[in-house]
Amino acid sequence: MATFAIGQKASFSKTITESDIVQFAGLSGDFNPIHIDREYAKETRFGQRIAHGLLTTSLLSGLLGMHLPGKGSVYLSQTLRFVKPVLIGDTITAHAEVLSFSEEKRVLTLKTDCFNQNGVLVLEGEAAMLVPREEASA
Repeated sequence: MATFAIGQKASFSKTITESDIVQFAGLSGDFNPIHIDREYAKETRFGQRIAHGLLTTSLLSGLLGMHLPGKGSVYLSQTLRFVKPVLIGDTITAHAEVLSFSEEKRVLTLKTDCFNQNGVLVLEGEAAMLVPREEASA
């Protein structure tokens, strides 16, 4: 049976590409020109296209589903605060840290943050995950 310790950490990194943004737009249906249209985006406060906030958030899904708590876990909730924009070419590192674990309910609460390649916080939040009672065989 998997057990978790307060303060236990994991991270996962990915560089955001033009292709990621186009594919996420197609998948989500979010073709907001701030993400897709270079000319439009030049006139915004950011001066260039930015990644979808939920594209950045999806890195947390990969981290939590594959690393901590890992396979078999299921999202119960996620709070989010978008702090800074993510740009094409940014390498984003998603971090998770265990805040609490209810052995009885099998609910893990984690601090979730994403930072860019310069160590700048771009997203912060907290997740609750339901973890399996037994690890599935590999």
